[in-house]
Amino acid sequence: MLEILYQDDYLAVVNKPFGLLVHRTGLDAGETRFALQMLRDQIARQVWPVHRLDKGTSGVLVFALNADVARTMGQWFEAGGQMQKRYQAIVRGWPQPAEGEINHPLSRMPDDARAGREEVQEASSRFRVEQRLNLPLPYGTFEQTRCALVSLWPETGRRHQLRRHMKHIAHPIIGDSTHGKGPLNRDVAGFLGQARLWLHARTLSLPHPVTQQALNFEAEPGAEWGLWMPFALQPDA
Repeated sequence: MLEILYQDDYLAVVNKPFGLLVHRTGLDAGETRFALQMLRDQIARQVWPVHRLDKGTSGVLVFALNADVARTMGQWFEAGGQMQKRYQAIVRGWPQPAEGEINHPLSRMPDDARAGREEVQEASSRFRVEQRLNLPLPYGTFEQTRCALVSLWPETGRRHQLRRHMKHIAHPIIGDSTHGKGPLNRDVAGFLGQARLWLHARTLSLPHPVTQQALNFEAEPGAEWGLWMPFALQPDA
């Protein structure tokens, strides 16, 4: 069963586990479990996804309970201005400076092209290093592997925005098979005994689409995130 964070007559918000698709897609035809169908069966009513989380991403996921709300909220998520989202991720290396803004336009992905829409979109994200990590795992010519726990705030709602922006600043998210480093991903997964995309949608704040009440949701990360904590460095390290 899905963990339901909130439900009323218009919305249902869940904590999606990693490895679960939001809905059926031809890009992953072998999958048989989807958050949409699971939630529909769980609450016994039709649901509409209003945004995406990648299969490997966990965390706050919002569904509408009628088509009108779905259209309204879908526009919000694409524009990005009606809400605040915070993610947490593990990235390669120690970003310097430890916080900043990434303004880097992104082209539409090949399977997301729409006739008459611009092919390159403005995109902006913010990041902040929360914890530096050092794994006793050789990487290239280095005896250890530097990683960092970061908070990420997407200011716009582009496809794979955070994953592509972190790659752009040379600090890809660990476990990202599309925009990351395959050999490093495999080595870290073997070392930790856990393979996943280390990206979690932690919090979401937005107005209710009908009542305009301020809503704030938080999804606790899974226990697997604790695997990183033994390798956390002290602030002055």
